[in-house]
Parts: sequence; structure tokens; C-alpha cells
Amino acid sequence: MKGDILRILREADGYVSGQELCDRFGVSRTAVWKAVNQLKEEGYEIEAVRNRGYALRGERDVLSETEIGSRLHTEWAGANVVFFDETDSTNIQARRQAELGAPHGTLVVAEKQDGGKGRRGRGWESPAGVGIWMSLMLRPRIRSVSASMLTLVMALAAARGIREATGLEPMIKWPNDLTLNKKKICGILTEMSTELTEIQNVVIGIGINVAQTGFPPEISATATSLYLESGTVFNRSAIIARIMEAMEEYYGIFVRTEDMSALKDEYDRLLVNRDAEVCVLASSGEFRGIAEGIDGNGALTVRLPDGSRTSVISGEVSVRGIYGYV
Repeated sequence: MKGDILRILREADGYVSGQELCDRFGVSRTAVWKAVNQLKEEGYEIEAVRNRGYALRGERDVLSETEIGSRLHTEWAGANVVFFDETDSTNIQARRQAELGAPHGTLVVAEKQDGGKGRRGRGWESPAGVGIWMSLMLRPRIRSVSASMLTLVMALAAARGIREATGLEPMIKWPNDLTLNKKKICGILTEMSTELTEIQNVVIGIGINVAQTGFPPEISATATSLYLESGTVFNRSAIIARIMEAMEEYYGIFVRTEDMSALKDEYDRLLVNRDAEVCVLASSGEFRGIAEGIDGNGALTVRLPDGSRTSVISGEVSVRGIYGYV
């Protein structure tokens, strides 16, 4: 009920009477009063005026199950939110939730991670107060060979969610990063659990740099944050909600075909190094070519100097720009 009250107060134009809330939820005035006081204890500024009701004053960048839930308008994506003030890794916790029987679309969010990781086991700094560290647990009924494409689906959702919440225009660096001004703001890590050939669950972890004011020298040339690119501190829960709404839509499109055919054009429009020369680092060596976009299976199509084309498969290689990160 707290989340519903918070949503009503946020969307109201003025005061909401206590009686209206009682009637809405079928509870007593005492129950409403207790819920409002709990919200106040969580840091919300709620004004109570006799004979007028309650009004939410100001906005704070709060991360909590109540706050995230109050902003969501989805059927299943994030309908079940599990929040940690601090944890090892949201991907680890999401896998634990899956083992406990959590439903499809369970969203695990942490204020801080001390064991976050990126692609190929690299560490991911996840301090409190400045970023979005979350994992979405899915139970897709698709072929296991299609699961890796969910990274690309989440990249699309994250790009749209950030754009809708902030007005900024992130681009995608294939296959699992988002960029602003050719610097990384977001990384995505997808992990799958199978039994024989059947998918038990897929966990998509995502880390977004939101409010950092700087980065260590070793990554300052390639990393940035939404704050550094805009000068604005954005509400993280609002960004999470917009991403979940976009993910629910894109996921529905994806599972109908189990490939990227219906999402390819939109993905290609956001591909930051499309029509640019890239360096492909593979176990067999490296080569250069022009990135042309993705194919229906999510592989990156690269045109080689001799005019031939090759498909680069996610997970096998790293793709970089010739003169920098992209």
C-alpha cells in the first residue's frame, strides 16, 4: 500500500484527502496515517493539512522497493522488486532468487555492490549513491541459442529508458555497452542457467553510471556518467522504471521471433560505430573492417578491406574503435 500511496501523491495535482485514500484501499484512516508516517521515516517529505489531506513535497533520489514500485507501470518487468542496501552482486542475488522460485521479471537492485563484475570477469566499481546496479531475472521459453541476444534487447531498453527519463541520447557499442559522447556509461552482463538443453533462467545485470563526478585516471578517458554529460542529477528510480517498461515491450517483440529481426533496424540506428572502422580482437588474431550493423541473430556484420563480409559473434571477441574506445 505504501507504494500505491506514494504513486497517488506523486501524480496528484495538490492534496489527496485521507478519506479518498481510505476508500481507494478499503482501509481505515489509521492504516493510511501509519503508511504515510512510514514513508516519512524513509525520507519522503509529505505535508499533512487538516481538512485538505496529504501532499508530496519535493523529490529525492531514493532507491527502495517502495520507490521503484511506485514508479513502475508494467505487467511483469520489475513487478517483484528485491532491494539491498549493500550486496555482493545483483546477478548473484538474482540467481538465488531464481533458485527460491521467484517469478519471471524479478528485479534485484542494490545501492552498493562489493563484488560487481563485467564482461570476461572484469571488476565493476559499484559505490553507493551514484549508480544503478540491478539485475533482471527472466524465465524465457526460448531456445538456449537465442538467449545471448537478450543482452542486445536490454541494451535497446536501457537506451530508450535513459532517453525518456533524462532527455540524453545514449548510443550502443555492440554488444553490451551504452555510450554518451563516445564514452561508456553502461555495461550489461547476461548469464544463463540451463538443465540439459532447457533454459531454467536468464539473469541480465546492468550497471549505469548516473551521478559520478569523476573517474580514476586509468578509465577517465573512456568512462563517463549521466551527470558529467549533462550537469544534472537524475532520479535513479525513475530511470529504472523507464528501462523496465521499455524492456517489457522489447522482450515481447523478441520472444515472438526468438531473434533480432524485428528489432534490428532500431538497434542499428543506435549503433555508435556503425559505418566506422573497427578493430576486432579475436582469439585467432585481430582484424579491421567497417561495422555495418547486426544481422537477425545479433551478430555484428563487418565489411573487410577486400569487400567480403564476416559475422562477429558476441562473447568470442572484443570490438574497439581504431582511435579509442569506440
